[in-house]
Amino acid sequence: MFSLLGLLFALSLLIYLTIRGMNLLIAAPLTAIIVALCAGLPLLPSEGESDFINAYMGGFTDFISSWFFMFLLGSLFGKLMEASGAADRIASDIVGRLGMKHATAAVVLACALLTYGGVSVFVVAFSAYPMAVSLFRQADLPRRFIPAVMAFGSVTFTMTSAGSPEIQNWIPIKYLGTSPYAGWQVSLIVAIFMASLGFVWLNAMMRRAKANGEVFHRRSDDPSLEEKVLPSRWASFSPILAVLGVTFFCHQYFSQYALILALLAGCLVTWAFALKKIDGLEAIISAGTTGALLAIANTAAVVGFGSVAKASPAFDIAVASITSLPGNELIGAAIAVTVIAAMTGSASGGQSIALPELAPHYLDAGVDPDALHRVVAISSGALDSLPHNGYVVTTIRAICGETHKAAYAPMAALTVAVPLLGTVLALFLFIVF
Repeated sequence: MFSLLGLLFALSLLIYLTIRGMNLLIAAPLTAIIVALCAGLPLLPSEGESDFINAYMGGFTDFISSWFFMFLLGSLFGKLMEASGAADRIASDIVGRLGMKHATAAVVLACALLTYGGVSVFVVAFSAYPMAVSLFRQADLPRRFIPAVMAFGSVTFTMTSAGSPEIQNWIPIKYLGTSPYAGWQVSLIVAIFMASLGFVWLNAMMRRAKANGEVFHRRSDDPSLEEKVLPSRWASFSPILAVLGVTFFCHQYFSQYALILALLAGCLVTWAFALKKIDGLEAIISAGTTGALLAIANTAAVVGFGSVAKASPAFDIAVASITSLPGNELIGAAIAVTVIAAMTGSASGGQSIALPELAPHYLDAGVDPDALHRVVAISSGALDSLPHNGYVVTTIRAICGETHKAAYAPMAALTVAVPLLGTVLALFLFIVF
């Protein structure tokens, strides 16, 4: 019991420190020490028993070794799309068709297209932010909603959907032997539901804010998209088609490693089309690698926290309680993954910790692998978006220059509440039909 109370206290403290602005690379190991002390784990390595350093660094380094190339190529792909103007061209085409009246929808759809096209969710935020600022300024919308709008288009109905090249849709393949298109029929229905509900809720929040007198506030360092020569429509969309095409044709041969080939193809196609238009390629590559390291380090930091939690008696108690829940096994799997993703503050981290323990249990119980894959993917994208999530911290603070106090409430509505309801719908469809 003391171990469980320590874990809950440490998680609450991690969330508090994140909201207060502490760096995750400091906050995560600091709070993980509390988990270790309450669990009776030695802080320094000792022969024959688990300890804090090995537990934390084991989770940290294992995650990086498993997913580094996906993060790296995803970040490079996004920076190349940004530098070539392809991301801006896609965004401007969407705006041109929807009109300024639907500025928020344009940002959401641009982020959704880039995410489903293979650009890392971290990089999508960097790429979409200049467009979002420009649109919000012209439409005079409160800028504190920009993080929520970008996150809604990136980490909800696209990130965990069937066929998505994002790693949150690919991690289950390693443990379940499925494909990235597992459960696509239910996934399609859930994606439409989450997108529709999110749009309605977002518009309601924006109307309320406008009615309260909130407007757009300019900053001296705001980016601008004006007077920028953009590439052709074909050159802009071809890299995304390359990523989706390689994913579709190669996943059955290379499993999750097909994602590396797909993102590499996207990088090469982007570079080929924009060979003469990209200046300072070395600087772009440097920025892409730096972005990849920031994204994977933030995620690995909270995965390390989850690994220490996994080494504590509280984790075994929680897993035993969840896996023994009466009723349908899919519900137990959804609860388990959601809870562990909340502890780690990461959908991918939660899956990486949960699936090695839970996949054999549920597969032996006769759960359909495709249904389990989709439920795990969707449920991992709900409570992962608590304030200490690496993407949330990076998007709100580093990219948009906002505070959790101002920007997190609408983000929580769209990236926590909506995916939770989507998980419930997915469970209903898989169980009933």
